Amino acid sequence: MNFSEYQEKASFTAHYPNRLKNLEYPTLGLVGEAGEVANIVKKIQRDYNGILTEEIKSRLKDELGDVLWYLAACADELGLQLEDIAKHNIEKLAERHKKKAT
Repeated sequence: MNFSEYQEKASFTAHYPNRLKNLEYPTLGLVGEAGEVANIVKKIQRDYNGILTEEIKSRLKDELGDVLWYLAACADELGLQLEDIAKHNIEKLAERHKKKAT
């Protein structure tokens, strides 16, 4: 599945107040889910001596999926495509890398 397909499928499950006129809701969801990812990673250090188990990887996969869903919703709110965001980001990073190399 590519980003365009994902974003289209995710949009069918996006049910929240004032959809496509409410950047605040998915943005808050995005940072909340990113916080859940960070919390799991924190607990790897605290509870598992830094060992990443398959169970923890599965939980992180689940939470990262939630991050991706909210990212897609934010993109929808802005009238952007994840595909375009990803391409722009890679171009920006390549340019930054090229400047560092010179």
